[in-house]
Amino acid sequence: MAHVAGTFSGPRGVDIFWQSWLPDGAPKGVVLLVHGLGEHSGRYTNVVHRLVPEGYAVYALDHMGHGQSQGAREVIHTFEDLTEPLWQFRQQVVPRHSGVPTFLLGHSMGGLIASLHALEHAEGLSGLVLSAPAVYVGEGVSALTIAIGKILSVVAPQVGVLPVRPELVSRDPVVVAAYSNDPLVFHKKTPARLAAELLRSINGLGPRLQDMQLPLLVMQGTADRLVDPKGASWFVESVSSADKTLKTYAGLYHEIFNEPEHAEVIGDLLGWLRQRTEPSRLLGRGQGDSAGQ
Repeated sequence: MAHVAGTFSGPRGVDIFWQSWLPDGAPKGVVLLVHGLGEHSGRYTNVVHRLVPEGYAVYALDHMGHGQSQGAREVIHTFEDLTEPLWQFRQQVVPRHSGVPTFLLGHSMGGLIASLHALEHAEGLSGLVLSAPAVYVGEGVSALTIAIGKILSVVAPQVGVLPVRPELVSRDPVVVAAYSNDPLVFHKKTPARLAAELLRSINGLGPRLQDMQLPLLVMQGTADRLVDPKGASWFVESVSSADKTLKTYAGLYHEIFNEPEHAEVIGDLLGWLRQRTEPSRLLGRGQGDSAGQ
């Protein structure tokens, strides 16, 4: 496995950090990994260590204001500060692997970013995978909270409004401790501007989902308290894809790739990718998987 890292110039000249993990031979597929809110691309070693030995090249970036990328922590002007670098990055990555199937894998807020990207730039993508996607405003978010957040995003955009409790990330105490002590993770409340832009983008996503026709896999833990698990089924039901699958995991928390059962979860991901990259498996697959658990 070869590891390569670098930077490129993102919105307003901010340096965006990226890294890749490459198999020893020619890759059978490329996975563009899009991380979640407040974290960074280096937290997906479980995924990398399963996919790369199987022949998949994994590429990932750190969003503006996240991880090793430049920018004030979690400070953005608009949500496009997070979506535009992914398009820039993909334009750099894909030409390196001409003719190889390319998949997007987005977790949490990264699932929203990946979904918006797939709607805007579907050509050349072979599929979309979402892990606990932040694509749905749950019933627990009150109208008053939303209104206050919108006001603060204008008058005090850097005021923290949205906390992330580390103990809700995973049921594995080792993962929680690593998350809590990671200097590249943002441990304060999410600023009002980013929270408001996140909400705006979620609200704008729903009416567009009928246009999505890419092969789709959505994976969701049922005990997730950081995003509403209902969003996963809502998303799958809303898209027009003929090939769409919903996988739910009873009792798992938000970071399903970092749960004690991660081997099973990543095994499901790997199986889905294999069916869409290996010719013998493609011949054995029907027109599309129905949504199921």
